[in-house]
Amino acid sequence: MTKAGIAVSAARTPASAVPLARRRGVELALLVLAVPLCVYGYCAVGLARTGAVPPGVLGYGAGLGGLALAAHLAVRLRAPYADPLPLPIAVLLNGLGLVLIYRLDLQTPGDRAAPAQLVWSTLGVALFIGVVLLLRDHRVLQRYSYVCVAAALVLLLAPILFPAVNGARIWIRFAGFSIQPGEFAKVLLAVFFAAYLAANRNALAYTGRRLWRVQLPTGRVLGPIVTIWLVSVGVLVLERDLGTSLLFFGLFVVLLYVATGRTGWIAVGLLLAVLGAMAVGSLEPHVGGRIEDWLHPFATIEAGEGPNQLAQSLFAFAAGGMLGTGLGLGHSPLIGFATKSDFILATAGEELGLAGLAALFLLYALLVERGYRAGLALREPFGRLLAVGLASIVALQVFVIAGGVTGLIPLTGMAMPFLAQGGSSVVTNWAIVALLIRISDSARSQYDGKEAP
Repeated sequence: MTKAGIAVSAARTPASAVPLARRRGVELALLVLAVPLCVYGYCAVGLARTGAVPPGVLGYGAGLGGLALAAHLAVRLRAPYADPLPLPIAVLLNGLGLVLIYRLDLQTPGDRAAPAQLVWSTLGVALFIGVVLLLRDHRVLQRYSYVCVAAALVLLLAPILFPAVNGARIWIRFAGFSIQPGEFAKVLLAVFFAAYLAANRNALAYTGRRLWRVQLPTGRVLGPIVTIWLVSVGVLVLERDLGTSLLFFGLFVVLLYVATGRTGWIAVGLLLAVLGAMAVGSLEPHVGGRIEDWLHPFATIEAGEGPNQLAQSLFAFAAGGMLGTGLGLGHSPLIGFATKSDFILATAGEELGLAGLAALFLLYALLVERGYRAGLALREPFGRLLAVGLASIVALQVFVIAGGVTGLIPLTGMAMPFLAQGGSSVVTNWAIVALLIRISDSARSQYDGKEAP
């Protein structure tokens, strides 16, 4: 065959016949980079606090590396087309969280949290592997949307039966263990919202009356999902879990906007959020106190009572400067009892500086962006809404927590994804990453050998 004939034959061969790259090697290379970074941080903390490399560094490195390798093999086996970024990002964030908690444990020997956090992280990775191996198609979840919402409501109601902790009834404690059911409920509600809105998106977008440039759907269509949302938020308000209630509200508004394409829902959501915050702040003393601290963070200093938690957090960020004091060399333990949970970002800000904080926020931004990308690539509405919902959960959590500890918004009391102490949170976030992995695999595999992505 002549060269011209070969060129014509190649031109007639569709580009879609070329198989898509699976990119598992990229994922493995990023994991090989992420794990040593965490081990380096662990060694840096030990050298800064005790002058010696921590004796458990080999166990920590081997454990984190083993978990990362097991997760990678599961993805390679069952989700070969999945996005290569979410898993390394989750491993790096989880590993850095363990380093920060270990660093704080060294100054609070009576309250060691790193060993328990490592156990919870192992359970989270095990759940990740289970989801990737057993959930072959994310669309199966759509069949169980009402089972998910029923389970979510049960989980939200359960803490009412247990005593309040730090002013909020969000924990279930038994036999020395504690879990936060609201963390698991947020994923279940995301599944329900995505399934319901996918099934009724046309009715929500094109039926009903227009009011102030907003297309209001009929009560028959919008009523069930609004009822579920109101019950969920109402229970959380009774439990004084305002952080999770704000998260559910944001998730509801984002998915409603994505399902209908009506920008008016964003304006309505912001208006309702402001009105709700004003009402709860004026009626609930616990919330009113947090708003007062936000408005006047240095009032306790001026009154001669010393700095409160928010003021100490702001001092920690200021002390960090651009490059930070170095791991293990800060004074963020002065913040108090929530330094390993609500305020762990202050430790990162003081010891890693603005540059380190920017790197952390970039990791979260990449994780959220990859979730949105997977959703946009899908052709079916349920998977698209589910991916957007799960990614939005991470984005809203980061915004609420970072905004609270930096004084941008009032404190609400939530766990920074993967970084903060909290078994329920880390397990749930690993489940979110697993679902995003599964959705991204479906999004890319639908194009393999068919048409260009």
